Amino acid sequence: MVDEWAGAGPEGVMVVSGSFEAGVIAAKEAVDKGAEMIISCGGTAQLIAAAINVPVVEIKVTVLDVLNALGKVKPKKSLVGIAGFPNVIYGCEKLLNFCKMPLQVINLENHSEAKEKILTAAHQGIRVIVGDSISVETAIQLGLQGILIQSDKNSISQAIKEAQLIVGVRRNEQERFQLLKIIIESSTDGIISIDSNNRINIFNPMAEEIFQMPAAQAIAQPVTAIIPNTRLPQVIAHGISEIGDIQYIGSKVIATKRIPIKIGNEVVGAVANFQDITQLQRYEQDIRQKLYAKGLTAKVSIDEIIGTSAALTITKERARLYGATDSTILITGESGTGKEMFAQSIHNLSKRKNGPFVAINCAALPDNLLESELFGYEEGAFTGARKGGKPGLLELAHNGTVFLDEISEMHLILQSRLLRVLQEKEVMRLGGDRVIPIDVRYIAATNQNLDELVANKQFRQDLYYRLNILRVHVPPLRERTSDIPALAEYFIKKFNKQHKKDVTISAGIQKILKKHRWPGNVREFANSIERAVLLATGNMIGESCIRQALFHDHDVMHDEAETMDTNILSNLEHHTITKILAEEGFNYTKTANRLGINRTTLWRKLHKLC
Repeated sequence: MVDEWAGAGPEGVMVVSGSFEAGVIAAKEAVDKGAEMIISCGGTAQLIAAAINVPVVEIKVTVLDVLNALGKVKPKKSLVGIAGFPNVIYGCEKLLNFCKMPLQVINLENHSEAKEKILTAAHQGIRVIVGDSISVETAIQLGLQGILIQSDKNSISQAIKEAQLIVGVRRNEQERFQLLKIIIESSTDGIISIDSNNRINIFNPMAEEIFQMPAAQAIAQPVTAIIPNTRLPQVIAHGISEIGDIQYIGSKVIATKRIPIKIGNEVVGAVANFQDITQLQRYEQDIRQKLYAKGLTAKVSIDEIIGTSAALTITKERARLYGATDSTILITGESGTGKEMFAQSIHNLSKRKNGPFVAINCAALPDNLLESELFGYEEGAFTGARKGGKPGLLELAHNGTVFLDEISEMHLILQSRLLRVLQEKEVMRLGGDRVIPIDVRYIAATNQNLDELVANKQFRQDLYYRLNILRVHVPPLRERTSDIPALAEYFIKKFNKQHKKDVTISAGIQKILKKHRWPGNVREFANSIERAVLLATGNMIGESCIRQALFHDHDVMHDEAETMDTNILSNLEHHTITKILAEEGFNYTKTANRLGINRTTLWRKLHKLC
């Protein structure tokens, strides 16, 4: 019979009556009702311990308990047998030397031999049996006197306290086990553990995904049978951690840590942590694109590049063809021709169109700053480094496209680092000690003759070969003057909307635009049209507006300039540049913007003219 819970809370005690088989049944029922610990004594305790999977605390029987039972024997000179399991009568042999009454110790190994041994004792003259419940019950059945050895209250109280302590410890261990189980099973890293015999005992869900194998198939198997070429057995053998290895499993790039499990100085196993870098990069990429979406997108499509001239049409068709590939592309062309627009268009034509587009102007930043922007840095890499470090632009471009504008301006040392990234497809941050695999498509652009720079040792030949796999040349505006009317219409519409104007341009003015040389190409053209729109006083852009827009208040028309010799043109260019430079307070950026050229071109012209 099983009684209700006695007491309250997690340390309540349920009292159950029953011995041997009845006691085992009662204990099982108690466990089914939630008992975390069983307290019992004698042979019943041993039977219960073998039948259930919760701990059993035994109520200890002391010599004093035995003496108390012997004190109940009447008459005192009766032959007495002390019978029971070893856990009850342990040490009773020593009582033979102290007790005046005749005693015989009867050891029982199991309850089935109780009847036979006690019957034998009865034949030897034993009339009283002092012992555990099975011995006493058997004695009474045989007509003998039976006296039960009972534990005192202190022993029972001590057993309850011991049981409560064990329950508390087990609960703490279970909590820790459940915590570790949740951590291991929910980890985004693959975790595999092996024992000292190199057999797998942990194989978490992420390991199942990485190795494409269910845990049930891997557990208890030799690790070498599941993961060929694994180094976990070597880690157990030498007891030294291995951290930072890169493995390739199918299409996945895996960073691996292997750590020995030690108890004292003994290695009892090893655990491997597998970090799927490709998956991690996808997570990082989602986050990065949300954080940097404004600067990591390509907004231009090939159809938005205005012009139908033969030269531009050939270039656009070549861009469409190359967009379908994943090879590195070199875009050449003068400043202002729209090389970045073609780079964006190629990206949007590629399989990477949903990935980031990262544009880097290699001439816009000092070498040291360009290096940190390209490759990123770890915390403390240099004075002023951001806390926590910073990912580089090459990292941010993972699964997308990097556009390296004005690549010819990159320092030779940086060229060497970039070449390694192109070759190894991995990057290391400044101050870092780990490589980060990246999957990037590269498009480079230059307005310089890289062949000449290579010949003059100003550009690395090996990097040039890496970049010049496919080439797109963007023609200058003077070679596609038939596109000027369409460009003029587009920019007038754009700047009318921007500046809240409503002006048009006459066909005669378009002839003047076609005759201009446009050294700054489409960039200069756009700036000139914007100036003309702003200078127009009526609804029509007149000849005077175009004069001012093209020559910045110089009343020299292009058809007149065409008759000048080279020296006169050079003097005019020098005069124009120096005048605007002075007007802009020697601000090179503002001067370049007014001239419709970039800073590098401005610097080169000034250097040449001086």
